[in-house]
Amino acid sequence: ALLEVMEEKHVTVDGKTYPLPKPFHVIATQNPIGSHGTQPLPQSQLDRFTMKISIGYPDFQSQVDLLRDRQTEQPLDQVQNVLGKEELLDIQKEVNFVHVSDHILEYITHLTLATRNHPSIIQGVSPRGALALSRVAKAKAYILNRDYVVPEDVIDTFVDTCNHRIVLKAKISEEQSKEVLNEILKEVKTPDIQNV
Repeated sequence: ALLEVMEEKHVTVDGKTYPLPKPFHVIATQNPIGSHGTQPLPQSQLDRFTMKISIGYPDFQSQVDLLRDRQTEQPLDQVQNVLGKEELLDIQKEVNFVHVSDHILEYITHLTLATRNHPSIIQGVSPRGALALSRVAKAKAYILNRDYVVPEDVIDTFVDTCNHRIVLKAKISEEQSKEVLNEILKEVKTPDIQNV
């Protein structure tokens, strides 16, 4: 059911299909692999998540603050909307119109093909992953008040967009898989800024 929701934006219950409201986003947390009662997600499910961002543990003072803030109340109960539904939908439409030149599309393709041909990787980034990288680069450009994507938008988002989409030959840590992706970034020629 989760796959259907993430990919097709509707859910089917007892043979009846229900469209989901817009906007609809799935945000998930992942327990460390090996935790009791958890199973790793299959690659087909991981590929449907746009990004994987590792936050890590809080530093000492941040954890003390977290504990202190929750002594008498839940700060999350007082979270206020910073963006309305219509405003978010308008922003999403605007991001769709951020220009991605053919040179950038070719760069994204070279990067994703490099993941499929790297000696340490047995499963590279899928076409779905390439589409996600293009969309995330457009969002990055939009956030930086540009209506076009530059190579740095792709470079800055490549690892977080692709890290969970690759399968390595040897079981190595997430940090090592990030190193492989950073190696690919260094190996693939970046397009000249005048051509984007």
